[in-house]
Amino acid sequence: MTRRAAVAAMFAVTLLLLGCSVGARTGGEPAPAPTTGAEAGTTTQATELLKSGTEFIDQMSFRSDIDIASQVTTLAHTDIPHKRADSTVSAFGRVTEIRMIDNEVYLKTELDLPGVGHEWMKLDPARVPSDFALSFAPGSNDPGGSARLINAIVSARADGPHITGTIDLTRVGAGNGINFRPGPDGFPEGARSNAFSATLDADGRLVSFSIPAANGMPNATLRYSDFGAPVDVVRPQGAVPAPDALYPQLGLSG
Repeated sequence: MTRRAAVAAMFAVTLLLLGCSVGARTGGEPAPAPTTGAEAGTTTQATELLKSGTEFIDQMSFRSDIDIASQVTTLAHTDIPHKRADSTVSAFGRVTEIRMIDNEVYLKTELDLPGVGHEWMKLDPARVPSDFALSFAPGSNDPGGSARLINAIVSARADGPHITGTIDLTRVGAGNGINFRPGPDGFPEGARSNAFSATLDADGRLVSFSIPAANGMPNATLRYSDFGAPVDVVRPQGAVPAPDALYPQLGLSG
């Protein structure tokens, strides 16, 4: 499966959940060697900086940009304190838009999903799969999925505001933002120790997390910006109730 086809297939069933299905061997890959001593301490210090660098998510508005292999992109504006958010996901000329206002969730997609039209739809939040994570609840509200990336770090070192190291892409898991999903033959060799780099701004906030293409995995980049900027989300006119057929097609279970 080509990288382009893999990303396209993944996008068709996940919408906001961005990911890439890549194939290699099924299971049996050795786990990364555990870090010990000074290396473990260095990694802990670096990951704590990254975790502290994402505290802004629950505190202020921000913009997030995701790019996977220059083929799938997401632009999102999120304001957790005021419960406002919008997202635009683009892949190969197809666009999906999501708007959230308080407890209301609206979606419009250009994808040809069975039983689903192309008009604005109002979703029932109680019927949205958990791995689609359309919520303002703590831990479920980051469109970039930074926590899953940080938790998958194997080793890391901080040099001022720059952090570099390795990440186990098989442990990133499912959720909004960057996802890596195995293909029919599993993850490729080396996915458990892929390089990454991250940058903090002068206030210690995470502003970029980059994963270069390697070992058959695509490159992926997450960026945060526009901290504290107003987020104005308008309810779409004429939105219809989302059909039953939509809900099973959301999330990684779709």
